[in-house]
Amino acid sequence: MQHLMLVPVLLPLLVAALMMLLGEERHRLKMALNVGSCAALLAVSCLLLLRASHDGAPQAVGVYLPGNWQAPFGIVLALDRLCALMLVLTSLVALAAALFACARWHRVGVHFHVLFQLQLMGLAGAFLTADLFNLFVFFEVTLAASYGLLLHGSGRARVLSGMHYIAINLAASALLLIGVSMLYGITGTLNMADLAQHIPTLRASDRGLLHAAAGILATAFLIKAAVWPLNFWLVPAYSAATAPVAALFALMTKLGVYSILRLWSLLFGDEAGASAQFGSLWLIGAGMLTMAFGAIGMMGSQRLGHLAGYAALLSSGTVLAVAGFGQNLLTAAMLYYLPASTLAISALFLLGDVMDRWRSPVDGADPYEPTSEAAPFLNARLEPTRGFNLDEEEQALVGRPIPAATAFVGLAFLLCTLMLSGLPPLPGFVGKFAMLNALFNPLGLAASAGAQPGLTGWVFVLVLIASGFLALTALVRAGIAHFWTAQGRGPLRVGLAEGVPIGALLLSCVLLTVAAGPALRYAQATADALHAPSGYVQSILGAEPVPSVAAGSTLDETAEATP
Repeated sequence: MQHLMLVPVLLPLLVAALMMLLGEERHRLKMALNVGSCAALLAVSCLLLLRASHDGAPQAVGVYLPGNWQAPFGIVLALDRLCALMLVLTSLVALAAALFACARWHRVGVHFHVLFQLQLMGLAGAFLTADLFNLFVFFEVTLAASYGLLLHGSGRARVLSGMHYIAINLAASALLLIGVSMLYGITGTLNMADLAQHIPTLRASDRGLLHAAAGILATAFLIKAAVWPLNFWLVPAYSAATAPVAALFALMTKLGVYSILRLWSLLFGDEAGASAQFGSLWLIGAGMLTMAFGAIGMMGSQRLGHLAGYAALLSSGTVLAVAGFGQNLLTAAMLYYLPASTLAISALFLLGDVMDRWRSPVDGADPYEPTSEAAPFLNARLEPTRGFNLDEEEQALVGRPIPAATAFVGLAFLLCTLMLSGLPPLPGFVGKFAMLNALFNPLGLAASAGAQPGLTGWVFVLVLIASGFLALTALVRAGIAHFWTAQGRGPLRVGLAEGVPIGALLLSCVLLTVAAGPALRYAQATADALHAPSGYVQSILGAEPVPSVAAGSTLDETAEATP
């Protein structure tokens, strides 16, 4: 089971290398390899999740030493509950996006499946690595693949947005490298667990430089997490990308959020000495401003792609604001909310592609056009004396069923609306209710780590409720525009490759509601481990290399010769 930790990194890399050897005319084979790899990755991620959730104590960590060098000198991969959660979320969204791309999008450009797999490799590696420099490397792998995916399909809008996206991410990468270099110069290590041990013992004269390095590093991650005012690039880029790429990009902001959550709780938790809770108020303030910006942006948007982009900002801001409180009860509620909101945003990106295509003029027969057999009953004008219910245009209402595709899309949009606005009974409501319950439970928060919410907590409650109301208003308005007021459209056609991914993502949200008890317990155990990182540190620094056969035999011979 320990070797399974390598699969999320090696499998996409090997599949991408194999597909590079195939010509572009073998697109069906590439499509099968891409989908099959995503399905295998989902299965492996679920196994890793089961291992992490049943591996003894809540803070137990699986450690793998790829180079067989003991930390902090060698590369380390670490699997805990948070890593396993992010891997399952990544593989699920990736499988849905890969299936949706099979309908038509994978053929509008070259090397789509190769870039798709390379991005999965970068995401998985960033979640599993326990070293800052390798985190930077996997970030760059992810970004390099995302540049090609964003430009997939060409077009002026994609090129312009792609240039902005590339420029801002190159700047963020430069800041990330500068911050990593400064931390190495101060502490002499880049292993996350080793950093956690060095920071409390730093000299007072070096602490200002440490905070400056952390601020530069945090700025890079906040750009990737799309925090206001550093998020001007996200909505144009994500809305210009093809639907499956935009759905996969919903994970990119969560990668920035994951990095901040992991490093801030590990390096600046209660065990960090004089640096404890450094930057917490900045995280809370930036998160709430991002929430407000996302909600107002949704109110000012009409296109579904823009709505989904601003919803991603709203979700990212909510997660960051909660993380800044440093409270394990609040963090547990946020960890339940994070995957559910990501799944709903990805589904909305995919759904927006179907609905925009439907709203555009489509050639074809009117689905309600009466046939010769139905003409006596569905004629354009029926005499009132015949006893049928008529609408305001004297059209017969009898025998007009809602087409299956329209009903499916309408129900899917309704679920997305409930999820993103935080209305019951979906996980958006459960997660937000858990956040409010934690804030209004002073006894529980008093016994937990972190600063007490106070006035800041009440401001967060106000922003949380107001942003949910604005999101609901914006999505309801969009639903009215797409389902009720649009005229002159042809029949809606949703292929199996389009309907199954959307349904699977939303079904996952429903399952999170049904299994809310176990999911919240898992989230609570994950939050407890994050805010008590000693188990993570000891597991990584205490991992022993596997002795070679020669070394083992020499040790045995020496032991036998020694009296």
